[in-house]
Amino acid sequence: VQLQASGGGLVQAGGSLGLSCVASGLTFETYSMAWFRQSPGKEREFVATIAWSGRPTMYADSVKGRFTIARDNAGNTVYLQMSSLKPEDTATYYCGKHRFPFSLSSASYDHDNWGQGTLVTVSS
Repeated sequence: VQLQASGGGLVQAGGSLGLSCVASGLTFETYSMAWFRQSPGKEREFVATIAWSGRPTMYADSVKGRFTIARDNAGNTVYLQMSSLKPEDTATYYCGKHRFPFSLSSASYDHDNWGQGTLVTVSS
């Protein structure tokens, strides 16, 4: 299984950015997918997850109303649209798949195959 995240970059506070994660080597439509993020010196934290069918979705309180997770099962891709970005959103963002098919969780330990991540920097 490989997960390739992209779309990170530098954006000003209040701006928007979209991330993509292309998956290969798995039956994509049977796994929930999630975005996590990690800042230097901090633990990886949950951002959002989406079930295998596209519903339901779950969000961390810190991003609720600002971020939207979506997926395209035909293209094996999960997206994270981020708006109203804040400096505290600065982190490396990772996509992960749930360890088990047809399961949904916000716990980091329930996910694997993180990929290399993509860096998002929000300037104030």
